[in-house]
Amino acid sequence: MQAQSKPLFIAVAGNIGSGKSSLTRLLAEHFGWKPYFESVDDNPYLPDFYADMHRWSFHLQIYFLANRFKHHKRMTESGESVIQDRSIYEDAEIFARNLYEIGKMDERDYSNYASLFGVMIDYLKSPDLMIYLRSTIDALVQNISRRGRSFEQGIQREYLEQLNKHYESWIGRYKRGPLLIVESDHLDFVNREQDLKQVIGLVRKELGLA
Repeated sequence: MQAQSKPLFIAVAGNIGSGKSSLTRLLAEHFGWKPYFESVDDNPYLPDFYADMHRWSFHLQIYFLANRFKHHKRMTESGESVIQDRSIYEDAEIFARNLYEIGKMDERDYSNYASLFGVMIDYLKSPDLMIYLRSTIDALVQNISRRGRSFEQGIQREYLEQLNKHYESWIGRYKRGPLLIVESDHLDFVNREQDLKQVIGLVRKELGLA
């Protein structure tokens, strides 16, 4: 790979089950970037949230926001090229907004959350490239079922549809830097080397790498 003149900050965005973690790991291995993964297995709120979204939505979103902010600062100040599994922008633009709109987060809590988010992002460097994995609902449902996380098995199709709607709205408005949209339904970059090479080629082109 061509040497880079400055550290790069790459973010991988996408709905639940779109393959963000796998692509983050594979791109990190290929390019020599340091990966930062979304905190899932050690998240103390996820099981409670999926059991009672209204009761735990604010707690969950604050947990994600705090951890993502710390990771974002650590990454961009490390002097290394890094790649992040899910960006801080998705917390506010997708998940918190959706929970509020479907009545799972009170207006008071959402306003408080949105105000905190607005203050936080003023201190953050934007990604040098945002990679969005676009998936259909059928593909997301299959992937979630295949990976078998117990707390995800109760996720309703309607919830995924709502999230996809917000993802498309956010991506349509995204102006923070370069954006690469990957249509991922028919890609298996974990098991098919040619599919991974295709995505790597797209990333190289967007970053201007030889």
